[in-house]
Amino acid sequence: MGVWDTWWSGDPDRLETLYGGNSGFGPAAKPVQFSDGALGRIARWWWGTPTAPGERRTKLHVPIAGDICGGSADLLFSEPPKLTVADTSTQRRLDLLTDDGMLATLQTAAEVGAALGGIYLRPVYDKTLADRPWLHATHADRAVPEFTWGRLSAVTFWAVVQEQDGQVWRHLERHEPRRILHGLYQGTTGKLGRAVPLEDHPATAGYALAVDADGALATGYTGLDVSYIPNQNSRRWRSNSNLADLGRSDLDGIEPLMDSLDETYASWMRDIRIGKGRIVVPDSYLQSNGPGRGASWNPDQEAFAGITALSRGDGLALTVAQFQIRVQEHRETAEDLVNQILRSAGYSGQTFGLGGDAAVTATEVKARERRSMTTRGRKILRWRVGLADAVHALLAVDQWVFGGGLVPQPPTIEFEDSVQEDPLSLANTADVLRRAQAASTDTLVRMQHPEWDDRQVAAEVEAIQREQGMRVPDPMQTGDVP
Repeated sequence: MGVWDTWWSGDPDRLETLYGGNSGFGPAAKPVQFSDGALGRIARWWWGTPTAPGERRTKLHVPIAGDICGGSADLLFSEPPKLTVADTSTQRRLDLLTDDGMLATLQTAAEVGAALGGIYLRPVYDKTLADRPWLHATHADRAVPEFTWGRLSAVTFWAVVQEQDGQVWRHLERHEPRRILHGLYQGTTGKLGRAVPLEDHPATAGYALAVDADGALATGYTGLDVSYIPNQNSRRWRSNSNLADLGRSDLDGIEPLMDSLDETYASWMRDIRIGKGRIVVPDSYLQSNGPGRGASWNPDQEAFAGITALSRGDGLALTVAQFQIRVQEHRETAEDLVNQILRSAGYSGQTFGLGGDAAVTATEVKARERRSMTTRGRKILRWRVGLADAVHALLAVDQWVFGGGLVPQPPTIEFEDSVQEDPLSLANTADVLRRAQAASTDTLVRMQHPEWDDRQVAAEVEAIQREQGMRVPDPMQTGDVP
């Protein structure tokens, strides 16, 4: 997870630290780079190549890892999912809980989950901040989970609340069915240390008065109040029973390709730097700047050096140095690497703007982005289950803490189509269906406006029928038109 997080962050300093490179101030090579073990292989990556002493760092990073994880979140939550329950009062409360803040949380959670291999969702509340609970996304590298037959049965979240004089204070939350255990530990960077009272630190003092004798808080929910949503099936850890259920990052396995992409762009920029035009002039062409000040020749600051020749006659010519910039070779290499990276991550190039921006129909878009849509479908299978459990826990906590006539229950979740149909294409389809008498007015309205609810659809159907004279009373009949 640390490797994936480093690539996702896009920080060149962290990449050099990860792979053993330096920033130009240390030795030109490190002993680990000559090792035959795993550390040696990592250090021999391009990002592990040290910068020569006295030279500035010229390594360039292409943040394609961030683009992949962000694109994954956009495919899932570019539009809010539709959450529905059977109970009317619960539905009204659920509509209030699932506001724009939840959509932002889900988008962030999806991006982090794509980077780290999974994400935890849990309900939280603070009566001093809001009159209702909300979902919180906890990152996978801040948790120690326990799985039973592929399902999360318990998890311990940890957070560093203070670091001072080599001592590290950590707050641990262990989530079990029906309760949450809180603990404060004083240790070091590599050791958890000893348990200390919660009131010993301001960050946990508020829990001291709320927990029971075991240091636990009731959740008001019969099950586990935390849901874990794995990004994809794990390949790296499938044989490890403790890690097999953690999930897989979108970046898993493409780290060498991203390293090569950075090397390609750095080489391209190196060609540009070296390819700058240089003019070499004889000493006789230089102008003295005075005693002790040297000499120069300055045609618009484009000449830079002089040479000592055997003759100082006027027959010496200027020498122009202009190296070739291999634009086409670098571009083709970079494009092939990008396509291979996206394909290995499970996405189509069109999802990220490759292949042109010509206007096409939604059907053509889906055909071009079939690989991305397939990956999206696999992720939805996991998100639908995990999000339903998280919302169920959210409703239970809302009833437990804030009261109300709710009926906590898992909602039915419908993910909106990430590719919207063109209105003209929909209108043509509706016209053909109407002339073929193959669809009712209600069906056609729902096709044209899939985001509308039943009340809006019924009002539109009535308006269309009135405009077409279909709601005029029959003079041969008595009574009102129903």
